[in-house]
Amino acid sequence: MRPEENLKTLAANPYTGRGISVGLDETGTRALQVYWITGRSANSRNRIFVADGATLRTAAADPSKVQDPRLIIYNAMRELPKVFIVSNGDQTDTIYDAISSGGSFSKGLESRTYEPDPPSNTARISAISDLRSGRLLAEISVVKKSPYADAAQRQTFQYEALPRGAGFTVTTYAGDGSPLPRFEGEPYLLPLAGPPRRVAETIWNALDAANRVCLVVKTIDIATGRSSMEIVNAYKAVG
Repeated sequence: MRPEENLKTLAANPYTGRGISVGLDETGTRALQVYWITGRSANSRNRIFVADGATLRTAAADPSKVQDPRLIIYNAMRELPKVFIVSNGDQTDTIYDAISSGGSFSKGLESRTYEPDPPSNTARISAISDLRSGRLLAEISVVKKSPYADAAQRQTFQYEALPRGAGFTVTTYAGDGSPLPRFEGEPYLLPLAGPPRRVAETIWNALDAANRVCLVVKTIDIATGRSSMEIVNAYKAVG
């Protein structure tokens, strides 16, 4: 399906959980990373994105209402020279440490499994945009529970060529329900057209209005490695 048709499918999904998209802008000179959070519970919705330099982290909108911080507070984006990491959990730090010590994206994730939140057993989704070769390479990882045992099922997708104005996308869930239906299949393309603010608005407006919590678009200049972030938060920080 075309990216525009996939955007309609995204808009029809009442609950995506968390989502990652990695791609290129329309000029081909900037890499883009989009990460968003949707939530159903009060604990999950009580979040905002905060930028600390080049690091993006989740924070409680109202710290007094945090029920369990273990799976909701983490670094969502970190950077190394020419390597840009995004994930839906504290595996961001695992990937960062692995690459820092000379390892690889996929090798670092071998030490991690799906999230310990039964019965959902939410997948860990992660991605990198890698400029170390002089051109943009992208990798996406999905680590989810096997349907056959209490063991991980791992998928890694590597892209040596990316279409302009679009991004390869994964989400944790394919919809609402009990149990939550998990994302299946290969990453699909979403449109990432226009300046960062427009990209943010396009994806944000496609997310369910009742469940959307926060979204970020990171723009990475391929020539220089400089990055910037456009953040959208549904809630304001208290205090």
